[in-house]
Amino acid sequence: MPPPPLPSTYVGDTEERGDQGRRQESDAAQGQQGDGDDWDDDDWDDDDDVDSQYSSGGGAAMSPTSPPYARSQDTRPAGGNFGLHLANRDQRSASSAEQQKFGTMKRSFNRFSTFVKSGGEAYLLGTAKAVVSDADKVAVVDSEDGPVWGTHGQPFTCSVTSPKKEAKFHGIKSFIAYQVTPSFNMTPVTRRYKHFDWLHGRLEDKFAMIPVPPLPDKQVTGRYEEEFIEKRMAGLQGWVSRICRHPVVANSDVYNHFLTCADEKRWKQGKRKAEKDEFVGGSFFLTITTPEQPLQVKFVQDQVEAFSKFVKTMDDGVRDGVQVMLESCKKHRGPYKREYQKNGHVFQELGNAFSLDTRPSAMHLTEAMKHTGKTYDEIGQLFAQQPRADLEPFIEEIHEYKGILSNFPEIIEVHKGALKRVKDCQKKEGAGKLQESEAVAISARGDVISYALLAEINHFQQERVTDFKLSTQKYLREQIAFYQRIVQKLEGTLSQYDDA
Repeated sequence: MPPPPLPSTYVGDTEERGDQGRRQESDAAQGQQGDGDDWDDDDWDDDDDVDSQYSSGGGAAMSPTSPPYARSQDTRPAGGNFGLHLANRDQRSASSAEQQKFGTMKRSFNRFSTFVKSGGEAYLLGTAKAVVSDADKVAVVDSEDGPVWGTHGQPFTCSVTSPKKEAKFHGIKSFIAYQVTPSFNMTPVTRRYKHFDWLHGRLEDKFAMIPVPPLPDKQVTGRYEEEFIEKRMAGLQGWVSRICRHPVVANSDVYNHFLTCADEKRWKQGKRKAEKDEFVGGSFFLTITTPEQPLQVKFVQDQVEAFSKFVKTMDDGVRDGVQVMLESCKKHRGPYKREYQKNGHVFQELGNAFSLDTRPSAMHLTEAMKHTGKTYDEIGQLFAQQPRADLEPFIEEIHEYKGILSNFPEIIEVHKGALKRVKDCQKKEGAGKLQESEAVAISARGDVISYALLAEINHFQQERVTDFKLSTQKYLREQIAFYQRIVQKLEGTLSQYDDA
């Protein structure tokens, strides 16, 4: 007689442990491969793997004209990357296609435990040691608005242009390559989406207190449709532009490597160097210099608490705003269009009826009625086309912020955990269990973490003010132009009745 089946919980646990073991073996095997980071090596060539997997018939098909607006949940473990991991670009269900268009969203996990594992606590307690060169140092300075990131190097911009379909393995695998050109040297380099994805992961690993914006999401089918390529390129352009505006991330070695390296051998070397960077996660704080003035704990707590409430409120507003605007897009393309076209049909039918009256005195009215029907039909078409000009760009902007906002609660939890450890050490010092000099040093390192968070909060708020000002202005201008076109059409139609 066969043994009874294992309970479902036990089976799931066993499978999970097996998956973790296989992942560990896979990681170890990759670590032993000296040439595992080739320019086009398939161990990180997810563009082609996904294309091959889904083009064979597996998975739900998605229309390139209805790209996704929200992500499925990532169930992969975060690993030892300071609670961060590469963006999940797995299969997405067709039912969520309308909400998955606008970028990578990350799942929730316990950052503080990873903060401990990746060196954060070692930094706070002073056991992490490393020689920081001047080139690696990052400054936080005082300003009228409080702590801000210091400027590092000259500001620059970057363009993403000239998408081109290319292939390898004699055409078996194909991909889209883009020309990425930084303004500081105007020398283009060729990059694929997987290169952006790799960079995204490296930036998340390195910068502990900086929420890296999400990439435009991965497309399963229709990746070579012209409309999708244009949207992908616009999304990547927005992503690099935001990175270029961050005074810390823009001047990092890994970003410079991404923007400038055109040689395959140098790319491999730079890739290895970035993946072995010692100043990642908690160790990134070793590179930060701050004002000498100690921070008042009450002041920091009040600032962070106020921002935490702001994040929650804005996140709710963004979520609701995306849903409302998505519904508005549907109404523009459905009910609004149909209602105007129904009105147009009424006038067309009346015009057809009036055409039975062939008297010359009635012909002008007949033509005017038919013109009115045509006008309302055209207005319906305008409503269907308008979301591309105003609603969709605005949704893209606020959805990008949803990806950024989703990181802040856990960053704030890391900061709270660090402050708690500082307070614990101060209590030990008061009880004579810790030397005063050690307690002071731990408090100073806690201030570095606080300064970094306050600087990032200020950067976020400055970006938000600029972004939403420009986005809302563009939305309103497009709305005004839209209704002006409608008014012009109606006025032109009205003039048809002058001679009727």
